[in-house]
Amino acid sequence: MKENANFQVSLKVILKNKKGEILCLKIADRYLMAGFYDMPGGRISENEIREPYEKIIKRELEEEIGKKVKYKLYLKPVSFARHIYHSKTLQREACIFMLFFEAHYIGGNIEISPEHKEYRWIKLNRNNVKKLFVSGLLEGMTNYLKLRQ
Repeated sequence: MKENANFQVSLKVILKNKKGEILCLKIADRYLMAGFYDMPGGRISENEIREPYEKIIKRELEEEIGKKVKYKLYLKPVSFARHIYHSKTLQREACIFMLFFEAHYIGGNIEISPEHKEYRWIKLNRNNVKKLFVSGLLEGMTNYLKLRQ
């Protein structure tokens, strides 16, 4: 009998401003995907498995873009992806399943975490998606563009 795959779950947010641009966070140099962009959000912690998704997303957004950012979150997933990588900590292949949600930026000062080195508002399209994202984030953002059509 085949074993089931084990995935961690990550909740990512596609935060859009009034111009339709998406908040993209540049990954810090010390990480494997340095030079590419990330979306705010992250993995569900073990102590959060029964928490409402909004609460988990709120925690992640506060950690990654600051507590002063105001947004309206839509809890209908708009994309999905798998991120498979070699974990140095686990000494094996690790898998993250990502669910992407859309949110509209209302206002507030963005203060990024040390996981990222800068942020930009970017008008995402088919021509720039492969230059901005890699691996699971590329899959997720490519799916997002396809599903919006």
